[in-house]
Amino acid sequence: MRRAGRHFLQIPGPSHVPDRILRAMDYPTIDHRGPAFAELGQRVLEGMKTIFNTSGPVIIYPASGTGAWEAALVNTLSPGDKVVMVETGHFAGLWCTLAQRLGVDAEMLETDWRRGVPPDLVEERLKADTAHAINALCVVHNETSTGAMSRIGEIRAALDAADHPALLMVDTISGLASAEFLFDEWGIDVAVAGSQKGLMLPPGLSFNAVSDKALHAAKSAALPKSYWDWDGMLAVNPQGYFPYTPATNLLYALAESIDMLHEEGLQNVFARHRRHAETTRRAVQAWGLQTQCEEPKDYSPVLTGVRLPDGDDADAFRAVVLKHFDMSLGNGLSKIAGRVFRIGHLGDFNDLMLMATLSGVEMGLGLAGVAHQRGGVARALEYLQSEAAANTQN
Repeated sequence: MRRAGRHFLQIPGPSHVPDRILRAMDYPTIDHRGPAFAELGQRVLEGMKTIFNTSGPVIIYPASGTGAWEAALVNTLSPGDKVVMVETGHFAGLWCTLAQRLGVDAEMLETDWRRGVPPDLVEERLKADTAHAINALCVVHNETSTGAMSRIGEIRAALDAADHPALLMVDTISGLASAEFLFDEWGIDVAVAGSQKGLMLPPGLSFNAVSDKALHAAKSAALPKSYWDWDGMLAVNPQGYFPYTPATNLLYALAESIDMLHEEGLQNVFARHRRHAETTRRAVQAWGLQTQCEEPKDYSPVLTGVRLPDGDDADAFRAVVLKHFDMSLGNGLSKIAGRVFRIGHLGDFNDLMLMATLSGVEMGLGLAGVAHQRGGVARALEYLQSEAAANTQN
C-alpha cells in the first residue's frame, strides 16, 4: 500500500539528499578523459580542500568510507607496524579489525562508549612508548554509533606533549561538513571521510586528506596496494583526472554540495547542527531518558544516541516508529544493540524537519509502551522559539 508523504530518514547517514543534489546528478555522463571532465575534477579536488581546511591534497575514491580507511593504512604503513586505536564505539572497532586483517599490529585502548577519545589516555600511552614503536594513532572524530565527538585539537596537543612522532589518522566520516574540522591547524596526517553524511550525497565517494608527513611515510610503506595507491591518484589529479574510471555523476553532485555549503557558510552550517543537537538533547531530558554520550564536552552535533530504560527493546521501539510514522531511526550497534536508538540530525536539515522527527519519537515512545515523561516536543519547541527570537534581535 502506498504511504502518503515522504519517508523520514533520520538515521545518522546516509542523510537526506536535497533536490539540488539529485538534479545535479541528472546530467549526462561525460568522457572522463575529456577537457570538460578535467574542469569538473579540478573543481571538486580544490573544493574539498576548503571543506577539510587544508592546503594539501584531497584524494577522492569511488568507494564507501571503509575503502578510505584501508587507503589511509596501506599507503602509510608496512606489515607488522604498530598502530594504537581508541575504542570509542562500533566504528572505531571496525577500523581496528580492518587494520589487523591487513597485517598491522593494532592495539585498542578501551573506553566505556559514553564519551569521545580521552586526550589524557592518549598522552599516557604515547609517553609510555619511549622507543617510539607506535607508527600511528587512529581515532574517530565523530563516533556514529554513540553520538560522541572527540576533541581532535586536544588529541594533537597530547601527541605533542608526549613528543611522539606517530602519524595522526582521523576518521571524520560522519563529522565532516557537519562540525568544524581543521586538518592543517590540528596537525592531522590522514583524514578519512565519506559522501553520505554532512556532504548530503548518496553513498559512493570517500576521501583521504593527506599531510606532507603522510606523503613522506608513503615512500617507504610496504603494505600491498593497487586500487588505493595515492601515487597513481596524485600523478593525474592536478590535471583534474583520475587513474581509473571515476564516479562522474557523483562528482557532479559533490560540486553542487560544495557550492551549497559555502552558500550557507560553513560556520552557519556548524551552528545549525549544534542548535539541532541541543534541541534534541533537551527533548531527551524532558522525556526522562539518557543520552548515550554522557560527557557534555563530547556531545555530537551530528546525531544523538538515546538509551532506553532497562527492559525496553530499542529495536522494537524503532519498529513501532517505522510502522506508524514511516520514520527510520538508527539502531544500536554491537555492545549497545537493543539498548540505544539514534536520531540523526545532520546534512540538509531544518527546524521543522527536526520537530517532525521529535514528534514521531515522542508518539512512538507512547505507542511502544516505553516508560517516559511527555513534554519533550514542547521543550524542543520552546528552545527553538527562543533561539529564533534571539537571532531576530541580532
